[in-house]
Amino acid sequence: MKASESKIRVRYAETDKMGFVYHANYYIWFEVSRADFIRISGMTYKDMESQGIGMPVISTDCVYHTAAHYDDLLTIKASIEELTPVRIKFKYQVFRDEDNKSIAEGHTEHVFVRTADGRPVNLKKKHTALYELLCEFSRKEEI
Repeated sequence: MKASESKIRVRYAETDKMGFVYHANYYIWFEVSRADFIRISGMTYKDMESQGIGMPVISTDCVYHTAAHYDDLLTIKASIEELTPVRIKFKYQVFRDEDNKSIAEGHTEHVFVRTADGRPVNLKKKHTALYELLCEFSRKEEI
């Protein structure tokens, strides 16, 4: 399975009074990593939208293993965990670069919709090339 790696340096504004990264920031980082993943597949999210396809989030989760702090350099890995013609589920792993410690892991699930009206769309039927590209990036790599 192919994955993207995004680097994030924790900004002071992303921490709370205790000095930990505020939990909601992980979802912003997931979005950055998801956009980077789409970019390495050969398109951008903006390209998808110009084709009339959106991907609103329908579910999320995040498990926090240890705290991240101001100025930590983090790597967020994103990959496709599940793909159907109407839904896609991304998996994220967050590591601190200094010690390669697992900070958090999570998922976001999205439905493919027409941007014109927000109605679900079967990507396999309506945007075959896009669906096949995503399929290619969701396959497990040969070892």
